[in-house]
Amino acid sequence: MTGQSARRVTVVPNGPVLVEGPVELVTDDGVTHTSDRFVVAVCACRRSKRFPFCDTSHRKRVRDDVPQDGK
Repeated sequence: MTGQSARRVTVVPNGPVLVEGPVELVTDDGVTHTSDRFVVAVCACRRSKRFPFCDTSHRKRVRDDVPQDGK
């Protein structure tokens, strides 16, 4: 990266993508969303009522394609 420090991005299994903030997100409809928080949870399942930010809506439903023992 030139002129900027790298941002840490952490993909949480069955959860959000955590991005060190502040961030500016542009959704597929062209709308820009900003957050100045030090860590931002970005929704990866599109169930969030606050999309593109995670509101933990993914916790309400158990996914069929993931074994319950976590393996």
